[in-house]
Amino acid sequence: MGLDAFAAVCCAIPVLVSLLAVRVAYVLWRSGLPPKKPHAAGLRCLIVLGSGGHTAEMMNIISELQKDRFTPRYYVAALTDNMSLPKAQVYEWSLIPAQGGREKIIENGQFTQIYRSREVGQSYVTSIATTLLAVLHAMWIVTRIRPQVIFCNGPGTCIPLCASAFLLKVLGLGWSSIFYIESIARVKKLSLSGLLLYKLRLADQFFVQWPQLQQKYPRAQYAGRLM
Repeated sequence: MGLDAFAAVCCAIPVLVSLLAVRVAYVLWRSGLPPKKPHAAGLRCLIVLGSGGHTAEMMNIISELQKDRFTPRYYVAALTDNMSLPKAQVYEWSLIPAQGGREKIIENGQFTQIYRSREVGQSYVTSIATTLLAVLHAMWIVTRIRPQVIFCNGPGTCIPLCASAFLLKVLGLGWSSIFYIESIARVKKLSLSGLLLYKLRLADQFFVQWPQLQQKYPRAQYAGRLM
């Protein structure tokens, strides 16, 4: 590379950084505002499932949605979670009316697994590689689905998925409205996932189920008890 080309690259870097900063600022400002145009068709919906109580809470939330508005629904759970996706499948089957003895076929629900960033008890050194793998996998999932709405309520698997969706917003490759509902088990402080999404402003709408949490985190919205 010649000196002139090198100088041109050096001059271009500040401009690109400035444009990126402006784009990030726009995305942060635009997040949370109502959509510019109403969607006539259903919204592609990505639903992040945790394990145990996280899944129970999320399925309770999903059961209250307008099914014709939030469709198709893509359920994502950690690769080591063998319980959450079967529960989602049972729920989707329950939405299908009887078909005269024919086997039910789920058309509006899709199910996939994602690598977990860090297992319980895993060392922080080895978690660096697994976190990178989880981020790449999350980017592939979000790019493939291009969800218009994301629902999550605290499992660690939601962080790389929400970060990937935010990156697509910045790059102008898609727009996802991220709805985060903090677990009812969090009474006095946010979970680590919730705290990251709150501090980084990745969530378009941030809900808590205890009024004292809303007082402590004023940008959160108090939704009341959802369980």
